[in-house]
Amino acid sequence: MDIDPLGGCTLEEEKERVTMERISTHQFMTLEAAVLMGTTFLPVASIVTSASGRDGWMSVLPGLAVGIPYSLMVLSLVEQYPSKNLLEISKIVFGKWIGKIIGLIYILITGYFGGLLLGQVGNMYQVSIMPLVPISVLYLGGLLIVLYLVISGIEVFARFSEVILPMIFIALLLNIGLSIPRIEQGELLPILSEGLQPLFFGGMKIVPFAMQFILFLAGLAAFLPTGKQELGQLKTGIWRAFFLVGILNTLVVLIQIIVFGPTETIRLVYGLLELGKYLEISRTAAGIESLFLGVWLGALVIKISAFFFAVIWGLESVFSWKGLKWNFAVGIVFLGIAFRFTRGPSLVMEIGLVERYLILPFASVWILVLWGAAQWKKGADV
Repeated sequence: MDIDPLGGCTLEEEKERVTMERISTHQFMTLEAAVLMGTTFLPVASIVTSASGRDGWMSVLPGLAVGIPYSLMVLSLVEQYPSKNLLEISKIVFGKWIGKIIGLIYILITGYFGGLLLGQVGNMYQVSIMPLVPISVLYLGGLLIVLYLVISGIEVFARFSEVILPMIFIALLLNIGLSIPRIEQGELLPILSEGLQPLFFGGMKIVPFAMQFILFLAGLAAFLPTGKQELGQLKTGIWRAFFLVGILNTLVVLIQIIVFGPTETIRLVYGLLELGKYLEISRTAAGIESLFLGVWLGALVIKISAFFFAVIWGLESVFSWKGLKWNFAVGIVFLGIAFRFTRGPSLVMEIGLVERYLILPFASVWILVLWGAAQWKKGADV
């Protein structure tokens, strides 16, 4: 049996990998923006305002921008090890067993966080517009959509993101625009009254959002085009997507602070939905909260699917487990985690803890060390 010396896999497996799905550079940019945006536009105002006060809107873009160098590191690894995800690259660079340990941690973190996100589907709809619907029905409905996207493959998922992302942007811009008449003058003043230090703490609250995307990108790397021109386009897409999402989230925070004030913005974890209750398009279309909930569902499905894909890629890379039965097994695990946190406050708290104490340290350290080790190995082999 012929073995590929670079990756340790058979040549038959390598041929299968060459013919596997690929996404275009445009699809990558829209998928990146969709996963980055995810559900961040709902809690972001409360999160940064609690850390930075009325100046919190200034910390959103710098916090997300931290993800740009990490994304470029991933693309550098893709260029050095084409058609492999970062779990496979870790086994090449660090050795088989350390690579497997990293892969196991990756699976546990992405699987647990994906289950928590599924729990948000039931919690949000049950406390807003569907209080009488059993939470199990909401969980199953969300999971079925996610399973369909995962089984259909990464190309279908990318096309789904291309459809949903413009809807998210339009809905958010509509919400922001219709809120302008409710602006309270003076809510942003005085600017930087507490100095620059609070902006640092606010930015640190945003960095985990970028690291969530980095974990997804670690698995998506195997599906990216590897031509020199295409890699250049991918790098440009990274800059565009991060700044586009950063600017839009900044506007979301800004409008809530100047409409609700800093104190109320902190209290309203999902202030954007609260804002939708008071907006009117015309006399016959007032309280368009349901519209934003529909858009939010699409965004959440994208985020859950991204972490579902991450778990599937992890299982395949670490244990060589793949196939429909493992998709359903992961779905059952997601449901079990979601049912553990049926109360909104405990769910929101758990998501915050996972973001700050698992996703942020793991992704930031792993990618940096892997990139550094790969560069050192590259130089040593020359």
